[in-house]
Amino acid sequence: MSIRVIVRTFSELCITVGAVIVLFVCYVLFWTGVQADRVMGDQIDDLHDQWARQTASPGLAPSARPTDTAAEPSPYRNGSPFAVMYIPRLGFTWNKPVLEGTETGTLKKGLGHYAGTARLGQTGNFSVAGHRRTYGDPFKDFPELRRGDAVVLTDGTTWFTYRIDKGPYKTVPSDVEVIDAVPRTSGYTRPGRYLTLTTCDPEWGHSHRLIVWAHLDSTQPVEAGEPKALRR
Repeated sequence: MSIRVIVRTFSELCITVGAVIVLFVCYVLFWTGVQADRVMGDQIDDLHDQWARQTASPGLAPSARPTDTAAEPSPYRNGSPFAVMYIPRLGFTWNKPVLEGTETGTLKKGLGHYAGTARLGQTGNFSVAGHRRTYGDPFKDFPELRRGDAVVLTDGTTWFTYRIDKGPYKTVPSDVEVIDAVPRTSGYTRPGRYLTLTTCDPEWGHSHRLIVWAHLDSTQPVEAGEPKALRR
């Protein structure tokens, strides 16, 4: 085999490999985002339809209320959405579904609630994870979050407005204490109604985690309209 044939074959191989890499990058950067946005939109639409049916027939299912009660609310179902989150700092059109669980498949469809942490609005630490990049980039601008920013959620019956107290705080993935009921490094010293948000750092890596902590600032029934934090 001549040197010319070898060089030509190698060049063609490099071109092929380069094309495959470009296609893969386009898939990661663009197509997964398109798919995720569609899936998250469908999840939110399904929740709104479910809530509308429950409003029409109040006895269908109990909901989580902002105060602890003797009545046991329905359990969150793994992989299923149960709330919608809004963070005005990330844009007034920013809204994402919150699903139960943090498995890989779940986080492709929205934000994931850490199983075993508090329910929405309840005493304890309601903890949620989301991708920084890929699958819709839900927490791409996570580092822009600041103390005092609102994080608003609804379960279809109640609006829950949390206010960020600390973060973004950088730590390592093994630091699981960040989702404790009273996280040691959060600045909280007693039980309360807290929220923890987590995502990966750096932007295209996962060697560290970024954390913000918030406290439940206010609640109001959905019938009262959107909370002040969502009004432009």
